[in-house]
Amino acid sequence: MNLENIAAIATAFGTAGISVIRISGDTAILEFNKIFKGKDLTKVKSHTVHYGHVLNEDESILDEVMVTVMKAPRSFTAENTVEVSTHGGILITQKVLDRILDMNIRLAEPGEFSERAYLNGRIDLVEAESIMDLIHAKSEKALRIANLGVQKETSRLIRNLRSKLLTIIAQIEVNIDYPEYDDAIIMSKEIIKPKTEALIIEINDLLRESEKNQLIRDGVKTAIVGKPNVGKSSLLNALLNEEKAIVTDIEGTTRDTIEAYINVSGVTLKLIDTAGIRETEDVVEKIGVKRSKKAISEAELVLLVLDQSKAISKEDKDLLDLTIDKKRLIIANKSDLPKALQLEEVLPISTLTKEGLKDLEKAILKLLSLEDIDSRDFNYLSNVRHIQKVKEARASLQNVLTSIDFDMPVDVYAIDLTQAWKSLGEILGEYYQDDLLNELFSKFCLGK
Repeated sequence: MNLENIAAIATAFGTAGISVIRISGDTAILEFNKIFKGKDLTKVKSHTVHYGHVLNEDESILDEVMVTVMKAPRSFTAENTVEVSTHGGILITQKVLDRILDMNIRLAEPGEFSERAYLNGRIDLVEAESIMDLIHAKSEKALRIANLGVQKETSRLIRNLRSKLLTIIAQIEVNIDYPEYDDAIIMSKEIIKPKTEALIIEINDLLRESEKNQLIRDGVKTAIVGKPNVGKSSLLNALLNEEKAIVTDIEGTTRDTIEAYINVSGVTLKLIDTAGIRETEDVVEKIGVKRSKKAISEAELVLLVLDQSKAISKEDKDLLDLTIDKKRLIIANKSDLPKALQLEEVLPISTLTKEGLKDLEKAILKLLSLEDIDSRDFNYLSNVRHIQKVKEARASLQNVLTSIDFDMPVDVYAIDLTQAWKSLGEILGEYYQDDLLNELFSKFCLGK
C-alpha cells in the first residue's frame, strides 16, 4: 500500500450538479476526517455514504457534502479511498480541493489513481488502458471493445497465448536441467516446429482482426481529394448532413484542409476536405495544395472525387497516380448530369440529390474489411502498443523457426520462445520499466 495520500477532482471541469473529489492513500480516511463534520469516518463501515460538511481552517462550514468511504483493499486503487461529492460549482470545488490539500495529502499526477491500481495488483495494464478507451470512445463499437478490456476478456487472449508458450518453454527446460527424468517429453525440433508454427498462425489471426479493431477504436484518417470544383466540399457536407465547408462554383474556394468526424456504422472517419490539387501561381493556394498532398500521404483511406460530367483530365490522372498505393475509393460525383467520364471501377454519386451516399458508406466498410461490423466478435486487441508487442512476439517465434532450419541446439529455441513470452507479458504490464510506465499513465486524465 502506498504511504502517500493523493487527491484530485475526478469529474469534468465546469459547472454541474455535483463534483467528485477522489482521495486515496494509506491514511486518506484519517486525514480527510480531520476537516469533516459529521460521523467519525475512521469508524464507519467500508462502502458506506455519509452526509456532513467540509470545514474551513477556522471550523466554519465550507461546503455541504456526501462522502463515500472505501477501505483497502476493496477500492479502485486497492488503498483506503474517500470520494467527496461537493456542489458542482468551479470555485467551490476548487476551494474544497484546496482544503483537502491542506492536510497530509498532495495533488495527484495525471493517471496516478490508475497507476496505483495497477501497481497494487488491482488491474493489469490492459484494463488500465481500457478504462481510458472507455472514456474516449467515439462510437458504440469502440465502447464495446473498451468494455471487453475492462472486463479482462482482452487480457485472457494474451494470457492464453503466454500459457501455450510457457508449456513449451517448461518442457524444454526440463529436458535441459533433468535429462534423466524418464517421464518428460523429449522436446525435439520435430515437436517444437509444429507447435511454433501453430502459435504464429494464431497470432496472425489475432493481428488481422486486431488491426480492424484499431480502426474502430482510433478512427480512420480519411482524405477527400480531387482537382478543384469536383465536389469535395459538397461531399463532406453531404456526409455530415451540414454546411461544414464553403461551396461555390469558383475553383479553388477551399484553400486549406478542413477536418470533421462522421460515424459510419460504428466506424469513425476523420474526414479531411483538402484543397483542390492543381498547378497554380497563387501563393496561398500553393500552400493549400502542399497540405493536401501531405494529407494524402498520412491518410489511411482516400476518397478520390472525379467529375462524372467531364472527361478525365491530366490533373485527374495525376491524382490517380498519386494515390495508386493508398487504400482508396474512386468516386464519380455529379451522377445527376450527363456522363462523360470513361473510367472503370468508380462509384457514382450525386452530392446534390444524395444519390449513392448509402452505397458509398457500404463501399467504405467493405474496403476496410468491416462489412461484418454488426455481427463480428470484438474480443481482439485495438491498442497500438499491444499490437506492436504481439508483432514482436511473432518475430521471436519466427526466429525459432529460423534456428530450427539451421539445426541449432534445442536450448537456443528457448531463448526466443522466452522473449516472445516476455513481449506478450509487457502487454499486461509485466517486465515494464518504471520510466515507461510513468510515461504511459501520464497520458491519463486527472482523477483517474
